[in-house]
Amino acid sequence: MDGIINVLKPIGMTSTDVVRWLTRKTKEKKAGHIGTLDPGAAGILPICLGKATRLAEYHTAQNKSYRAEITLGISTDTQDAFGQEVSRVIPQVTKEAFTATLEKFLGAIEQEPPMYSAVRKDGKHLYEYARQGIEFTREKRQVTIHSLKLIEWYEDIFPRALFDIDCSKGTYIRTLCLDIGNELGCGAHMSFLLRLDAGKFTLDNSYTLEEIARCLAAGDERFLLAPEWGLPLPAVKLPAHRLAAFKNGLSTDYSRQEIPLTTDKATVQVFCENRFIGIGTWENHVLTPSKVMV
Repeated sequence: MDGIINVLKPIGMTSTDVVRWLTRKTKEKKAGHIGTLDPGAAGILPICLGKATRLAEYHTAQNKSYRAEITLGISTDTQDAFGQEVSRVIPQVTKEAFTATLEKFLGAIEQEPPMYSAVRKDGKHLYEYARQGIEFTREKRQVTIHSLKLIEWYEDIFPRALFDIDCSKGTYIRTLCLDIGNELGCGAHMSFLLRLDAGKFTLDNSYTLEEIARCLAAGDERFLLAPEWGLPLPAVKLPAHRLAAFKNGLSTDYSRQEIPLTTDKATVQVFCENRFIGIGTWENHVLTPSKVMV
């Protein structure tokens, strides 16, 4: 089974749990997820199976969109609703003040990865240190917040806000919520998270685990997307007479043909007679195979 399944991950499962569930159900030995989703979050989690795992690296850099709920005034050690409370402050925050603060986080910002995360240090995940009570300063990373939109404001002793985020790869929404709360002087945590999309993978083309199980039982593979589906790469057509050369790792010179790309250098997906055959490097009108998929 070679392809991608866009799973609608439920709350309570880790991304690795979903991969293991799929390998048991499909009997496919090779599988991996495109981008981690926290156990306490729901939403789309594309899973590559079989040969499609060789293409996962080309999907990870895509922008992502989320719908999150932030609870102001209560901070936790995990920055979400599943951790231990570390501070509690009655916020004096209005809807207008919250909206104005959102604007301060647009564009390129720096984030310190949370201790409860899969980031590695000296061969161990940060969450392994955190579970041992070890905490240290982490190197900040630059991410980009493309848009922040307030959806709903809930007035309470500890106000909550539902808002949408469009952001770059590697953005921690938990950390964004904490930073917004700290900017408002009251702290905060992420009390809900739903990933809406990652590139072309959206809620509309996702499947729940229950739907996938029913389809598999019926011998129906409608949930399986082609390995190249959603690749954010320009496409190049390879002449049929050069297919054998591509399979054998040989380059193809396009200098005397109609140039299929306007860029001088790029990573591209390659098709031959409308069939996806692999990934190549395009440079100075020459196509060189990088990954052969046939």
